[in-house]
Amino acid sequence: MSRIFYAAIAACLSLSATAMPAAAQTSEDKINQLIVFGEDPCPVSTADLITVCARKDETERFRIPEILRQSQSPENDAWNNRVLAYEAVLDSGTLSCSPSGPGGWTGCTRQMIQQAYAEKETDASLRFGELIAEQRAKRLATIDDEAEAQQEEVEAAEREYFEEQAEDAQAAAAPE
Repeated sequence: MSRIFYAAIAACLSLSATAMPAAAQTSEDKINQLIVFGEDPCPVSTADLITVCARKDETERFRIPEILRQSQSPENDAWNNRVLAYEAVLDSGTLSCSPSGPGGWTGCTRQMIQQAYAEKETDASLRFGELIAEQRAKRLATIDDEAEAQQEEVEAAEREYFEEQAEDAQAAAAPE
């Protein structure tokens, strides 16, 4: 019984020790990233919390995420992809990404980079970075509007002050 008790305590301590570094991390803005489905409301952002909601169809609520729906099994590979793989069989030389020929290895990095950018452009997953940038832009727009209104108020008060000073100077200079 005592072994089970000590094992449970050790498990709790290890979980709390792994959670502490994440809690200790701070950033400029606190960001709440949510996925809402259908017509569910998105929580409102507050002064110290940016809430970013990505909306998906109601039909996606209880489905397996799109990333996990696909299989990487070779049996599921289309014939077109298999044929395209054979097109590079005799490709050799510089920028060819082949183990033979001078500088064949130089093309592999280029090929991987191009493939990564192509996947990034066609990726159907959510892009929280873009949504966060949009929310920050909205927040900055309201800050600019508030600053402009406050600047107008200050300029109006300055005009009134200078007009009063000019009137006082004219009254003092005028003969009685």
